[in-house]
Amino acid sequence: MAILKDSVVSIHYTLRDEKGDVMDSSQGANPLQFLFGRGVVIKGLENALADKAVGDSFNVKIPPEDAYGLEVMENIQTVPISQFQEKDKLAVGTRFQLNDGAVAEVTKIENEMVSLDFNHPLAGKTLDFDVSVEAVRDASPEELEQGHVQEKEGSCGCPDPDCN
Repeated sequence: MAILKDSVVSIHYTLRDEKGDVMDSSQGANPLQFLFGRGVVIKGLENALADKAVGDSFNVKIPPEDAYGLEVMENIQTVPISQFQEKDKLAVGTRFQLNDGAVAEVTKIENEMVSLDFNHPLAGKTLDFDVSVEAVRDASPEELEQGHVQEKEGSCGCPDPDCN
């Protein structure tokens, strides 16, 4: 069965950065399972998966425009350190979520000012995925209505109850 819109897809993947260092992988764990064509995974990966089938393995390099976008300079802001309640816990590299849901990373602390980067951590990066398609099935009416995969027999969503 080919991967089409509203298929439930299970994949194993390894994500590498531009230097070839592994950033994330599903190997040794359950496959990533999602409803295809609903924007659950980045655009470039979804495009690469279109029309693939169980057993297909491939590598795809995804440019920033089809992944997490380019870095936007307006998403880097400098604010007074006095705006933080726990000043002593601030350090370069610290990530935190604001009340409005935005996530920021501290990129610099200097002269009582803190630089915050609101770009996604993978913005501006070309992503290198090794992917294997593990399972593809039609989505149930409930999954289509709710817009996400429901846990079924096997943990990967395939009909095999012994599947991991």
